[in-house]
Amino acid sequence: MLQFMAKWVGKRLTWLRYINPLRYIKRLDWYIIKKFIGTYIYSIALIISISIVIDINENLAKFSEYHAPLKAIVFDYYMNFIPYFANLFSPLFVFIAVIFFTSKLAGNSEIIAMLAAGVSFKRLMRPYMISCILISVVSFYLSGYVIPHSNVIRQNFESLYKNKKKTTAADNVMLNVGKGTIAYIQHYDNNTKRGYGFSLDKFQDKKLVSHMTAMEIQYDTISDSKYHWTAQNYKIRKFNGYREQIENGAKRDTTILMEPNDLVYSKGQQETFTNPELSDYISKQIDRGSSNVVQYQVEYHKRIAASFASFILTIIGLSLSAKKRKGGMGMYLGIGLALSFGYIMLQTVSSTFAINANLPPIIAAWIPNIIFAIVAYFCYKQAPN
Repeated sequence: MLQFMAKWVGKRLTWLRYINPLRYIKRLDWYIIKKFIGTYIYSIALIISISIVIDINENLAKFSEYHAPLKAIVFDYYMNFIPYFANLFSPLFVFIAVIFFTSKLAGNSEIIAMLAAGVSFKRLMRPYMISCILISVVSFYLSGYVIPHSNVIRQNFESLYKNKKKTTAADNVMLNVGKGTIAYIQHYDNNTKRGYGFSLDKFQDKKLVSHMTAMEIQYDTISDSKYHWTAQNYKIRKFNGYREQIENGAKRDTTILMEPNDLVYSKGQQETFTNPELSDYISKQIDRGSSNVVQYQVEYHKRIAASFASFILTIIGLSLSAKKRKGGMGMYLGIGLALSFGYIMLQTVSSTFAINANLPPIIAAWIPNIIFAIVAYFCYKQAPN
């Protein structure tokens, strides 16, 4: 009975095999995917190992000067250093991997055998693109949800033991914290989460209806809800036409739609936000009319654009190295390195233009991809020839 039911169900669910992605991956695809991913991981391990040795050589004196514990060096710094730089230079590793193992396949006449067997260049790209999908998904997840948390630990270590001082104070900060509500802090200390010389003005129909002042204001870091502040030595003046109501006291708990991150900006702070946090922060700062939101927008769009870089650089790398040529892979490995570093440099330059020259952040993030996509198109057109 069970056997009969299994056959009956199997006959009616044959359509499922058409949506199974593994159905389209053949033995040739598995062979190239294993080569691609294996070489990619090997290049990461090799280059990151060299980077760690160079970094240790540069910072050993600082670690000794600031008495950095060995446990903190290994687990707080280098265990977070590795995923950050591996993901940052992922396009470089992809390009090196493609150039390296594809040139080797071409040198061994394996690609010639594939083409002679009727495999088109377009069909040959399938396992490369599948590998790129895997790498891009992992890279996007790491950059958007995992690495930001590790960046917090790494940056705290650098501020303690590498003398990279973080900005911990701000003066004369004015924020639009709500509709018709403006907050002002004369001086804010992020170490103690305390502000001095605070005022809060509320407007209705362009008329001042409430003015609050406080000698000190303290952010509640243990509260279950956000935006919880405690004002000390406060005074509230409420205006109703020609009438004025005054309230003062020593201490008052209040909700103000601002957080310490809104008051103090430190270099690299945008790298410590996950994608949802970054999106919320950008929306909030735009509503407030803040001027320091550009670097956060660039970071947000750059994470998305960087995920597509693997596809573009893989097409270029495959097109350059698919032919068997005299002289080996040295020249093409050099070209690959030059193009990869060119991509990273262009990404940095375009980000700088967005921050300092009012270039739209989304354009700044996608300029390297657009330029290299044009290069990839011409390389792809010439490759079959």
